[in-house]
Amino acid sequence: MTRSPSLAALAKTIVGCRACSRLAACNRAAGSDPPKRFVGERYWSKPLTGFGDPHARLLVVGLAPAAHGGNRTGRVFTGDRSGDWLFGGLHRAGYANQPTSIGRGDGLQLRDAYVSVVVRCAPPGNKPTPDERDACLPFLVRELELLPRVRAIVALGAFAWDGVVRAAKQLGHAVQPRPAFGHGAEARLGPYALIGSYHVSQQNTFTGRLTVPMLDAVFARAGELT
Repeated sequence: MTRSPSLAALAKTIVGCRACSRLAACNRAAGSDPPKRFVGERYWSKPLTGFGDPHARLLVVGLAPAAHGGNRTGRVFTGDRSGDWLFGGLHRAGYANQPTSIGRGDGLQLRDAYVSVVVRCAPPGNKPTPDERDACLPFLVRELELLPRVRAIVALGAFAWDGVVRAAKQLGHAVQPRPAFGHGAEARLGPYALIGSYHVSQQNTFTGRLTVPMLDAVFARAGELT
């Protein structure tokens, strides 16, 4: 897939961002002290862009890159168990040509879908601060502007749900009362149908809080709304 010139320009801006010193340090630290299974690998250790089909009608938004997943591979949700769940679900729904992704250049292609995150760097303990969220939010706003065909947004977790609501508000699509997150929850934000899903993290998938049928139902509903 080839990014549009505008998406490519945004990607360059995102990768060059060093606004949050705590997050930049966390990116570097992960690569300097990796777990044994990744020793010797060269880490990306920079902010991450979204990726996928520039004509997508579905946008999937997560919290942030994983320290030893996207921060290592250079592509969000790639190279870890969360990505296995996400891309498996997208593959079963017809949005991805393969069910797994281990790194950039592995042949993964998304059709009619785009994947992104609210915060672009790996935060300590997967917990960005409000200031870090706000520093990154303009990138998500700009992605929405550059993906004009998006009609359904799947938010993976409450943090992503909140980030999408905030980004939509900046685009003039505020809604009152503020919609509450829940698995399968839906909200209308201007042209976007927002759908909530529990995050594909291991703490949800290993415990059974999120199951394959639950995830598949979310993507099936997204397909109905696009």
